[in-house]
Amino acid sequence: MRIVTLSDGLQVLIRPIRPDDKAELQRGLSRLSAETVHRRFHAAKPRLTSSELRYFTEVDGHDHIALVAVELHFPQRIVASARAVRLPGQAETAEWAIVVADPLQGKGLGRAMIGMLADAARDAGVRHFTATMLSDNVPVHRLLAHVEGRLERDVQMGTVHQVTHALAA
Repeated sequence: MRIVTLSDGLQVLIRPIRPDDKAELQRGLSRLSAETVHRRFHAAKPRLTSSELRYFTEVDGHDHIALVAVELHFPQRIVASARAVRLPGQAETAEWAIVVADPLQGKGLGRAMIGMLADAARDAGVRHFTATMLSDNVPVHRLLAHVEGRLERDVQMGTVHQVTHALAA
């Protein structure tokens, strides 16, 4: 867990996700703009199913690592989440994803979360992050530049990029 002060002075706590975060994760999705939802899920996503909520919140912390950020003065409100899921048969590679609530975008929260996620993934033996992201999702492309390591592959396939990043040791 870590307290982070954003560029506007707001303090957030970044912590591992918990199974009891299901309801708040669902509410958090409803507070995102359509554009942010599309950037994260590549489609409209009005709500999460019960199996998705289980998948997103009941993680093992090794093959599936997930963090959330909550406002320090309102700790029940999730304002961001980031996760890395180890790929089957590829023990050193994990697919990562992140979403930050619209009012907090561009304030340093994504950078703090991806840094903590990369640290946790390295501790679990992950050496490579991979992601499929929309080509026009400039904030996430910029965010990847803040992860220590080097870009190994960036393949554009129509409107998406498949990116693989070697994490620094």
